[in-house]
Amino acid sequence: MPNIRSYRELRVYQNAFRAAMRIFELTKKFPAEEKWSMVDQIRRSSRSVCTNLAEAWRKRRYPAHFVSKLSDSEGEADETRVWLEFAFASKYISQDVFDELDLSYDLILGQLVKMHSEPNKWTVR
Repeated sequence: MPNIRSYRELRVYQNAFRAAMRIFELTKKFPAEEKWSMVDQIRRSSRSVCTNLAEAWRKRRYPAHFVSKLSDSEGEADETRVWLEFAFASKYISQDVFDELDLSYDLILGQLVKMHSEPNKWTVR
């Protein structure tokens, strides 16, 4: 494992946090009727990618728990992608914004899968 002392130093966490904040800013402009449905859901799932990563980091002493929390983070990332598809289809975001965020989540998912497939590099022995 690289000499990383905090989940905040993980590139995947930094990428996920940036994407969640971008979504937060974008959803401020969504219609009011979406506040309790789409806005709440996409904000929650995008933030959950980060929170599950932080939990995974704390579970490094327990490889199965570590992998489980990474899996949860992957699920939240894909859920966020689905909400982005709905936002695009509803014309709340442009094609360019959708493509930008979809690419971000593609990278985030790739990073999560890599960590998930090599847990021994990250867990504490």
